[in-house]
Amino acid sequence: MNVMTSRGARYLVLVSCVAAVSACGLPRSGPNKREIFASSVLQQGDAFVVTVNDRVTRATSVVPDLSFPQSFASAGRVTADIISPGDVLNLQIYENVRDEPLLSVAGERVSVLTDVQVDDKGFIFVPYAGRVRAAGRTPDQLRATITKELDTQTPDPQVMVARVAGDGSTVSVSGGVAAQGVYPIERPSRTLSGMLATAGGVAIQPSVAQVRVTRGGTTRKIWLQDLYENPGTDIALRPGDKIVVEEDRRAYVALGATGTQTRVPFDTQTLSALEAIAQVGGLNTNLADPTGVFVFRNEPDVIANKVLGRNDLTGDQRMVYVLDLTQPMGMFHARDFVVRDGDTVYVTEAPYVQWQKTIGAITGTATAADTFSSLSGN
Repeated sequence: MNVMTSRGARYLVLVSCVAAVSACGLPRSGPNKREIFASSVLQQGDAFVVTVNDRVTRATSVVPDLSFPQSFASAGRVTADIISPGDVLNLQIYENVRDEPLLSVAGERVSVLTDVQVDDKGFIFVPYAGRVRAAGRTPDQLRATITKELDTQTPDPQVMVARVAGDGSTVSVSGGVAAQGVYPIERPSRTLSGMLATAGGVAIQPSVAQVRVTRGGTTRKIWLQDLYENPGTDIALRPGDKIVVEEDRRAYVALGATGTQTRVPFDTQTLSALEAIAQVGGLNTNLADPTGVFVFRNEPDVIANKVLGRNDLTGDQRMVYVLDLTQPMGMFHARDFVVRDGDTVYVTEAPYVQWQKTIGAITGTATAADTFSSLSGN
């Protein structure tokens, strides 16, 4: 009688624990493959689940278009001869009279005016010549103008004008460069690459570096590598340009049965699904289901319509792309499928993993039932 009671108690505890496990669910990293497919629009879900093939990889191969507008590319180089507001000039004026020169003391024939700054309106002041427009002129043109103004007051004056670096033709360079600052546009630094070299070069990883230029109300950027590889992107600089070197901010999230679960920044201009998985240590061989690799994305309607062969979708669409790495073509598709900013790469657990967890839970429950029965018998 006691034996039957003991067995009955063990059985009841086992059934109760298994029921509790079934009701509460086993621990896991996320939905399984069956549950993801059940969320498809075809199953009255809210996402389009699409198997990746060659057509899908072509339709979704969108990378950031980083380039300068034509207005940047067509701007001519600033010459060192053009005077701008804020520039600093040195003037030397020679007079052909020694006894009573106009600008200097008796016995001196040369007058030197140093650090003459061009004001915000583009003028300088020269004694006996008054306010003279300097901005927009070359030093030679300004020399001729000053000579003409003085010629009526002193016989045959000779004028020399030299332009030195000032605040008129400068740009600011900041961000990931060795030496941030405001730099004058001089002969070696009239182009973007020359100015970056003047600022000590780029101090971040070149493969993820972007160069942003703001000119007036327009801001655009390019990849640093494109700047060095394509001479057409090496634009001429204009006074007031703002140059910022910054790191690529794109990232994706890796979840599920991968080597690690984390937010991962891009380390190249383009990133494939295969590379994204490799970045986080690959698939976890003890957990992963290689037939259940998914990429979750909010896809613009233009691309979503192309992927699905439709033309009636409007607004961003929830898309789930499916990759099967057990197939040879699946590996090629994963290599060609482009991961984009904000994507979630999720790898499901293999079905046997859940079986193992279930068996572990049951055997653990059985052990607990034996213990409980032993205690009851005592």
